[in-house]
Amino acid sequence: MSAGLIVLMLSMLLGIQPVTTDLYLPALPALTEGFGASMPAAQLTLSALLLAFGTSQLLWGPLSDRFGRRPILLWGLSAYTLASIASTLAPSMALLIAWRVVQGAAMGAVVMCARAIVRDLYQPIEGARIMSKGLSGLGVLACVSAPLGGLLSEFFGWRMALMALAVFGACTLALITLRFEETLKLKNPQALRPATLLRTWIHIFSNPTFLAFSALTAASYGGLFTFLASSSFVFIKVLGLSKTQYGLVMFSMSFCYLIGTFVCRRLLLRFGVRKSVAIAACLSLSGGTLMGVLAWAGVQNVWAIMLPYYLFMLGHGIHQPCGQSGAVGPFPKAAGAASAMNGFLMMVAAFAIGGWLGSHMDGTVRPLTHGVWFWSVLIATVAWTLIRKYGEPAHAAPAKP
Repeated sequence: MSAGLIVLMLSMLLGIQPVTTDLYLPALPALTEGFGASMPAAQLTLSALLLAFGTSQLLWGPLSDRFGRRPILLWGLSAYTLASIASTLAPSMALLIAWRVVQGAAMGAVVMCARAIVRDLYQPIEGARIMSKGLSGLGVLACVSAPLGGLLSEFFGWRMALMALAVFGACTLALITLRFEETLKLKNPQALRPATLLRTWIHIFSNPTFLAFSALTAASYGGLFTFLASSSFVFIKVLGLSKTQYGLVMFSMSFCYLIGTFVCRRLLLRFGVRKSVAIAACLSLSGGTLMGVLAWAGVQNVWAIMLPYYLFMLGHGIHQPCGQSGAVGPFPKAAGAASAMNGFLMMVAAFAIGGWLGSHMDGTVRPLTHGVWFWSVLIATVAWTLIRKYGEPAHAAPAKP
């Protein structure tokens, strides 16, 4: 496979996550009203999906180390497409949540394999650069998703926003079926044995480099998820934007993330991983603190949220490539398991903040702004302490047999 094809595939595989979460957000208030459901139930369509997404990776990771990346990708994308069609046709909120859980579990296979593929093919530093290119593609898809979701729900109803996910899943499945070649050269026949699994998890979870980078990705994703889970209600219900206007707000946020992934590659070439992450933490903390202080002072409008959040998203575009590749880097022989654990920890953070938001949305902007502020402080703390000490290990540690 050519380098360009690999980046395209990574963009589609990693991009399935923002497509699944962002595209339906403009339709979420209308979807909630259409089913006559509560706000906590609406939040569950997102947080339950992400909990399934994170938890399923703990199974998909060892399966991919045992059988290879290609079969797991084919199973995952097939299940995702079918679950997306079922979600579109769901007659009740309860069934929609159930199918979103299936969708999230299938998405776990796809994203986990994408991160493992990078480790299969590249050493950690080069892997961070390739990951940033794949996440640039993710950024393009994220830019398109929310505006497209707003237009579809505005003119064709919220179910069409859900149907778009099935179309994306089918296109990605066709690409992988026709062009993807297996990247795992040496499969591990012992990967699924309970004793081997336990040793692998202990080995991964006791590695300080893994823990440092996983803390970074979890905190950074927590700040993104806080925005995703609450922004449609804040901007549409509290600040009075239309679905289309909200889609444009989401486009601008995703565009800043896209710029951040380009900045990431520049910083890596000049400063390496640890300094790049430290610089990005300044952006994260500045944006989160400014957003929180403005809300605390009673300034409640679109720009008081978005201008600081642009800084946060620039940092996010640097933290995620460095963090995801850094967490998997020490484990060339257990990349699937390490990728799975990293993804699981990110989704635990997302599920926790989603549950908190479901019970704290109070008709103001403060749950959103104070949540992002909290995560920005945590990002800076991790970047300036754990990453500084444990980032960029001199040698990759082999997985224990």
